[in-house]
Amino acid sequence: MFWLELIVVLACIFIGARMGGVGLGVMGGVGLSILTFVFGVKPTSAPIDVMLMIVAVITAAGALQAAGGMDYLVSVAERMLRKHPSRITFVGPIVTYFFTLFAGTGHVAYSVLPVISEVARESNVRPERPLSISVIASQQAITASPISAATVALLGMITGSSVSLIDILLVCIPSTFLGCMIAAVVANRMGKDLDKDPEYLARLQAGLVPPTTKGAQTRTVSPESKLAVALFIAAALVVVALGTFPALRPAWTVEGKLERLSMPMSIQMVMLTATGLIVAFGKVKIDQVVKGSVFLAGVQAVIAIFGIAWMGDTFFAGNMEMLSGSIKEIVTQSPWLFAVALFILSILLYSQAATVRALMPLGLSLGIPIGPLVAMFPAVNGYFFIPNYGTVVAAINFDQTGTTRIGKYVLNHSFMIPGLVATISSVLIGFVLAQIVF
Repeated sequence: MFWLELIVVLACIFIGARMGGVGLGVMGGVGLSILTFVFGVKPTSAPIDVMLMIVAVITAAGALQAAGGMDYLVSVAERMLRKHPSRITFVGPIVTYFFTLFAGTGHVAYSVLPVISEVARESNVRPERPLSISVIASQQAITASPISAATVALLGMITGSSVSLIDILLVCIPSTFLGCMIAAVVANRMGKDLDKDPEYLARLQAGLVPPTTKGAQTRTVSPESKLAVALFIAAALVVVALGTFPALRPAWTVEGKLERLSMPMSIQMVMLTATGLIVAFGKVKIDQVVKGSVFLAGVQAVIAIFGIAWMGDTFFAGNMEMLSGSIKEIVTQSPWLFAVALFILSILLYSQAATVRALMPLGLSLGIPIGPLVAMFPAVNGYFFIPNYGTVVAAINFDQTGTTRIGKYVLNHSFMIPGLVATISSVLIGFVLAQIVF
């Protein structure tokens, strides 16, 4: 029965991934129904706390976008990128990394990628180099952001333990950033120089490459946009402070025991408050909050977690007796094998948050210490592997020189080497830092 149930789970994941959008969540619901009504597996509770935290965060991010805050961030990024054009392969990923870190979403990279491509071409730098690692950096930063859906999902599962949000950040911020910088060194040596690349030279001769703009684009940034960014970043810092210093959270005595406001509730309250302030002082039309790309992508992540994570929880809980035998011993002795499992599942799910919510409970149930689990957290950034994710496709299209591409064998694409180097480096550095932090 275990193998039949596993086939159902994998089939639903595969079909949902092919459907795209909310397909993952929908097919997760189908799989959950089959496990419950056909195989008689008792369903677990739906991950309500995680879903509500993510809804609160993406609502605030949607308000930020509607207030023009994302456009302001892009204007800041453009100035930074044009200040050091010859170092674009290193400055580009730094920009996308920190913007994602504070915004909690990698979608800010969409607006920065064309600037990176243009600045690289102006400086005669092969655009594939900065574009590839900048996309990877925007993904790695998700597992370092205190308000990303993935981090919120992980935090929600370890609530009640001695591990705080700052512990996660102390491991994941330096590990992912250093991993991206190591990958940038590798990316900086990828391919031929631009003036020697045959694809670029052919396009140039055919007149398919337009002239460079040679200068920053003029963008209108309102005071309200700057205020929205300040409010959003302030909310993120408040979340970090509440997670770092539990005494800041209100507490009540219930039946003789002190109960402190939980981090999931704290995040929900802070981010909803930030949304209200951004809407009130940022002159935001409320209907625009739910129409932006950031909000829509976030809703898809919530639905994916709803279906896939609920199905995964139910499958693992129903088969824990079998899984906790030899698998527990193997994974405990070689934790890196669990990192491989996280990486592979993230390729299928196209969502760090859904991967965390689907597989991390298994790691906790198998007795893997929280330190190694946090170190392996960046392994959920595997959706660059198959080159059809949004930022990957966007980077290919923005590179008018043709150097950023999908290879003949599909998997030999521009993002594979930087992605693997960044992920492996981040996990390895994370294991070292986890020994210090935990």
